[in-house]
Amino acid sequence: MRDQGIIRMIRVGIDVGGTFTDFVLVNTESGEVMYFKEPSTPHDPSEAIETGLAGALAKYDLKPDEIGFVGHGTTVGTNMVIELRGAKTGQITTKGFRDILEIGRQVRPDVYNYRVVKPAPLAKRQYRLEVSERVDVRGNILIDLDEAELRRGVEYLARDGVEAVSICFLHSYLYPEHEIRAERVVRELMPDAFVCRSSDVLPEFREYERFSTTTMNAYLGPKFENYLARLVQRLTSLGISAKPYTIHSNGGLMSIDTVRRYPVRTCLSGPAAGVIGSAAVAAQAGYKNAITFDVGGTSTDISVITDGKPHFTTSREVASYPVKTPMVDIHVIGAGGGSIAYIDDAGALHVGPRSAGAVPGPVAYMRGGKEPTITDANVALGRLNPVALLNGTMPIDFEGARRVIEEKIAKPLGMSVEQAAYGVIRIAVSNMARAIRAVTTQRGIDMRDYAFITFGGAGPLHGVETAVECGLSKVIAPKEPGTMCARGILVSDTSFDFVQSKICSFVCEAWPSIVAEIDVLRGEAERWLASEDVPTSQRQYGNMLEARYYGQNHEVQVPLSDSLPDAQTFLQEFERAHRKEYGYALPDRPIEIVNFRVRGSAISSATTSNSLQPDGKLEEALVGRREFFVDPDIKWVNAVVYARDRVPVSARIAGPAIIEDMSSTCIVFPKQVASVDAAGNLIIELNSATGE
Repeated sequence: MRDQGIIRMIRVGIDVGGTFTDFVLVNTESGEVMYFKEPSTPHDPSEAIETGLAGALAKYDLKPDEIGFVGHGTTVGTNMVIELRGAKTGQITTKGFRDILEIGRQVRPDVYNYRVVKPAPLAKRQYRLEVSERVDVRGNILIDLDEAELRRGVEYLARDGVEAVSICFLHSYLYPEHEIRAERVVRELMPDAFVCRSSDVLPEFREYERFSTTTMNAYLGPKFENYLARLVQRLTSLGISAKPYTIHSNGGLMSIDTVRRYPVRTCLSGPAAGVIGSAAVAAQAGYKNAITFDVGGTSTDISVITDGKPHFTTSREVASYPVKTPMVDIHVIGAGGGSIAYIDDAGALHVGPRSAGAVPGPVAYMRGGKEPTITDANVALGRLNPVALLNGTMPIDFEGARRVIEEKIAKPLGMSVEQAAYGVIRIAVSNMARAIRAVTTQRGIDMRDYAFITFGGAGPLHGVETAVECGLSKVIAPKEPGTMCARGILVSDTSFDFVQSKICSFVCEAWPSIVAEIDVLRGEAERWLASEDVPTSQRQYGNMLEARYYGQNHEVQVPLSDSLPDAQTFLQEFERAHRKEYGYALPDRPIEIVNFRVRGSAISSATTSNSLQPDGKLEEALVGRREFFVDPDIKWVNAVVYARDRVPVSARIAGPAIIEDMSSTCIVFPKQVASVDAAGNLIIELNSATGE
């Protein structure tokens, strides 16, 4: 991140999605913002990045050495797990714990559906090897590591062509030496393999989650390394010398070297960037609380921002595999523009989670798609431009979209094309609204107190109907919402979380030793920030303890100020956090500390500001008229179509209207009114008395 002596004015944010790869370029001197999209290339995501950047250099007359920052978000890791395309992976573990990944928590994925089964472990049983060694719960050695036995096992893995190895010993978070010795042996006998150990990837207790996370890290390692190598090679071939950064699941940026070691931390890479960008947009628009609604080509991602900060979690599942690592708390459902609509054996209509993806994509995209999708339904109803998208660069097959809806949905159900397409959209909207309630109402959050920020290529297209379904009164769509995740990358901090499990009793007299543990992690964070070339003056640290009452199984997170408060202040903060989480506190119950956490970060100085909206008259933004289908009662209405980048500030647009930009389309229904604020955000007032 240091200045290399070249004046570089362009910052580039890239989000690799399932259907499109989004680009945002910001000229830091002039403030000019450039947006565009390229169809994703699932066989090699770096190909779309190269194509897009090559086009940008030519289109905007840029020189490669003017690009000073490249940040990108990617779904490569997530897709690799979903599609089971990772490396041939082995695991080395303590004797007697070979089947931890298989046994798990002995909880069925669906208690009442025996057809739903747990996914097979990412390391097959014949490649999960036991070795004699044992450390107790206090970190004491009970059985020393048998290196001769270990060598025989590693030689077997090497002969069978294993490409990646995870090393997961019991209680290694307290005593990592056995894992470190085992790592040396594996690297000696398998020099070309990707090797990781749980005491490095996740030094926390709860062995199942630690083993699962570390094994997924190994599973992703080799192929993620290949992807990163191709990415760097393609950037170099364009003459771009800026080293690419990758956004990871906690919404921070990591260098290529860090991503190579911890690819598992990228599983929510792109969606996390969208939440970070939305927090900046919400603050800019004057909202501290917001619900983010990101609808792309394959999924809908929903998150919550409170007091200007995203909600975080330390544990979730990726394709039904537990992953325990700090990440933005995002609820994902399989509902996006490419989600396939189908009729089951009982004659019921379903939408998603299966997606047509980028290839072959929706039928309307004319890339070989054969199944009806949400995008096809929107095209058939006139809600999406029936001629072309992406400012006219992507032709649309209107007749093909209507035909597939008619043949696959309408005729089998005995209804019109309009009814069938509307049914597809209503099912999708219902699923989206249910997902929003899951992260708000079901967690005690009154969503009426939150702004509703819609983005992604299909977010504004469905945001209004979803907001109505949830009882909200206002929708906010940022400028060029289809590129929000790429835009969020440009305002993300460089950050990384360090954690250490060490269960100990909390008493005021022990507070100095607790502070000492935090200082150790702070030292690790400082060394990492130095390796990321972050200047000392820009380094910041966030401290946190995870604690619980004796007898509890799970802990609550207690943030601590940078100066580290005294023991009494921590006690008060713990009780406050416990009341917030569980509704009560037990002042007389003993407390134990479980995890120590420190986040090292360098705060981004970039902003999300856009070029100002133009002055002038609303008529200058008019590009035509188009009919679109509202619902079975109102049916078709004649709507005015506006170019969003020409809509002046404070101009009021009464529905029915369609507002189009390069990356998305927003529908303003009858009795609704839209306007644009100074930052370029589109504000839609629902059920407005002034609507026509």
